[in-house]
Amino acid sequence: MSGPLEPEVAAFVGGLRTELADLGGRSITEADLGLEAADLVACVLAADGRLTDDELLAYLGAFAGRLGGSLERATPADLRAGSLFDGRSEWASAPSALLAVLAEADRTLGTGAAATYRRLGLALAYRTAALDRVPSPAEIGAIDRMRHTWERVAPPPRPEAPGGSTTTTGAGVATPAAPSPADPVRPLEEVLAELDALVGLAPVKREVRLLVDLLRIGHLRAERGLPVVETSHHLVFTGNPGTGKTTVARLLGQMYRSLEVVSRGQLVEVDRSRLVAGYIGQTAIRTREVIESAVGGVLLIDEAYALARGGDNDFGREAIDTLVKLMEDHRADLAVIAAGYPEEMAAFVETNPGLRSRFDRTVHFPDYTDDELVAIFERLGAKQRYLPTPDALAAVRTTIAAVERGRGFGNARFVRNLFERTIAAHASRLVTIEAPTDEQLTTLEADDVRAAAVR
Repeated sequence: MSGPLEPEVAAFVGGLRTELADLGGRSITEADLGLEAADLVACVLAADGRLTDDELLAYLGAFAGRLGGSLERATPADLRAGSLFDGRSEWASAPSALLAVLAEADRTLGTGAAATYRRLGLALAYRTAALDRVPSPAEIGAIDRMRHTWERVAPPPRPEAPGGSTTTTGAGVATPAAPSPADPVRPLEEVLAELDALVGLAPVKREVRLLVDLLRIGHLRAERGLPVVETSHHLVFTGNPGTGKTTVARLLGQMYRSLEVVSRGQLVEVDRSRLVAGYIGQTAIRTREVIESAVGGVLLIDEAYALARGGDNDFGREAIDTLVKLMEDHRADLAVIAAGYPEEMAAFVETNPGLRSRFDRTVHFPDYTDDELVAIFERLGAKQRYLPTPDALAAVRTTIAAVERGRGFGNARFVRNLFERTIAAHASRLVTIEAPTDEQLTTLEADDVRAAAVR
């Protein structure tokens, strides 16, 4: 047993064997665990249908000795001619019997066997995708489906925000203050779980996970001295205000730090007013100061298109030129996200060839649905220990539905404002009660919402 997959296969089989021994699951043999690993690898390899010689030789190196039989004499051509990989990509969407056993044991005994399965299984899946110099989108997509399938069966614990001061984002989720170099690096799986816990944003989550998977696979190839196709860390975020762009940018900075793309992972958020000065030469200085404060993390430029709106003689062009130069100077420890409305951002990227070559990936943030906005209202209430009644939530939904959804709709910002006005209306109602109960102090009524809606 040898080859590029063997270390991760051995870790998967050995780690689960230990977990099963602790659980008394001795009826599951090492051969069973080897077959589980083989199914996992086959699922990733079959996703894009290519089955190259390198991939199949790696498969044989890892499993011919473990599984025996015809595999011991097989060649890559034999594997391609047979049916071994037929339909295997579907394995990503259906939990295995072994994972179900581990998840049930965790629920019964309070153990963490399913988490071990997830951790070691993902490591093996990433190593499999890293066999290709350029991992295919289909293979990365299979890993993403696999992760979600496993999390449905055995959900990871919802992460708590790290220590330190926090702010509440438009999505109603507490996020940590800017980290210092001494702060511990958050595990990638934990940050991804926090991303997945956000309300809505399904296409955004998918794009971010795919980017993270691609970077993780590149990191694995670099560890083995294999050639890596460089992937840009810079992004364009498009969408209306209040759609979670700042929240996702902050989480992305933490993911980048976990992947050693940046050293600190802090988020620095600016707009044109922070970058552009009113005198010749001052804009470059101001822009340099801002960018250098973001080195080690993520710089989010809100309404970035405003930098290009003043024509060729506007100082915004100076800021763009300085930005392009410093992005290159600090390319090993800086990620820049330019955010704004879709049409304007498309024009912005075209204003400078340096921007066009660096911002080659766009993530669009759709408006929240009515259901998602109501869920955000509920989360804001839970965080502040306010419980809206069913009638109050119905009033929230009616208020949201009545708002015109045009360009510039505030999304979660609108809901936050509605929530704060509802609390104010609740306070005005309770001030007339001499000794309100805990229930009265924490219950939001429909009249509170209706009063807030007319303010």
